Amino acid sequence: DFRLPSDRPAFAAVLREALSRAAGERVEFACGGGIGRTGTALACLAVLDGVPAREAVAYVRAGYHPRAVETPWQRRFVRRYGAGTA
Repeated sequence: DFRLPSDRPAFAAVLREALSRAAGERVEFACGGGIGRTGTALACLAVLDGVPAREAVAYVRAGYHPRAVETPWQRRFVRRYGAGTA
């Protein structure tokens, strides 16, 4: 819990595949609590889909769960993901 993806290139590849597949099928993300790591993945996915990185956490909190992306380092990861440095 409360962690970040350890293999960032693999994480990015999974997100790109999920975004591609979501056009024609259901795609799900899940973690133990369904808030922190799931929210982080959803926020990064939102960035890939065009949501500005600085707005992605608020976007996921509004549409998924108000506590999504639980930790400061998860929020920083999303911002850096949007800048291409995650």
